[in-house]
Amino acid sequence: MNISKNTHLISRPNAKIAVEPDNWRKEMLVQAVTRAGATVSEIKDASALIWADPSRPELLTELLEPSLEWVQLPFAGIEPFLPMLDDQRVWTCGKGVYSQPVAEHVLGSILALKRGLVNYARKNEWSEPVGETLFGAHVVILGAGGIANDLLPLLSAFDCETTVIRKSDASHDAATRTARLKDLPAILPSADVVVLALALTKETFGVVNTSFLDLLPRSAILVNVARGQHIVTPHLVHALLTGQISGAVLDVTDPEPLPDDHILWTMDNCLITPHIGNTPEMGIALLASRVQENVQRYLSGEVLLGSVNLELGY
Repeated sequence: MNISKNTHLISRPNAKIAVEPDNWRKEMLVQAVTRAGATVSEIKDASALIWADPSRPELLTELLEPSLEWVQLPFAGIEPFLPMLDDQRVWTCGKGVYSQPVAEHVLGSILALKRGLVNYARKNEWSEPVGETLFGAHVVILGAGGIANDLLPLLSAFDCETTVIRKSDASHDAATRTARLKDLPAILPSADVVVLALALTKETFGVVNTSFLDLLPRSAILVNVARGQHIVTPHLVHALLTGQISGAVLDVTDPEPLPDDHILWTMDNCLITPHIGNTPEMGIALLASRVQENVQRYLSGEVLLGSVNLELGY
């Protein structure tokens, strides 16, 4: 099946749920499970598992008991867990959980670059006025998930023209227009801002390359809050050095972490943040809220949120 087994399970009002492994997130997630009305148990007695540590996917393989019928993963990005996904149980992830802080980060980063704040912050003397307004700009968002959903209302305050690029032909109600990846050659030449907020798949790996960047106007800026591998880094470096585009905001990089001696650190037209569009401190409360809701749905046999599509890999 495309979707992880079946996101609609039978009612289990007395279900036991494990929260593993031990780390600083665990206690808040245990509280979320308890608030939802479930019993927290050891993994051997549980029918469901809330995975509490995105940095240690290798430990999960050892804990995948046959009795587990549902596993909740912590992040929207599930690349580290792909080798262990199967259709023998339900898999859910953090799709949409962290979209509000990431959308806020996107807006702040766009304004920082367009208004010249990145350059000004590095200066130690009075300088010439620079900057462009976001009002009325054409913003192209690659991805139609939670980040796009939360970013579009923020952009509406600036009367932006918005284009959402998605896999399907279905329109996005909050966007000016909706298109697909194949339509980019007709869309990018008018883009003032391009935001990468899509899943990393075979189709989107390296989507921002020389051909992509050549289509953008010289005044355009690129914002990546998705995955570093969406961008062919040497191609972006060349575009920034030559003024092919105006600037870039990178919350994710390839490689990541970005080496200390990488040329991108030296560029005045590149704002780099260390993958903090959503910080762990912001995210844990949001994840706990999703866990609580999904546990409640699990107990009552309702459809779970954030189902993983095994075929697409997200």
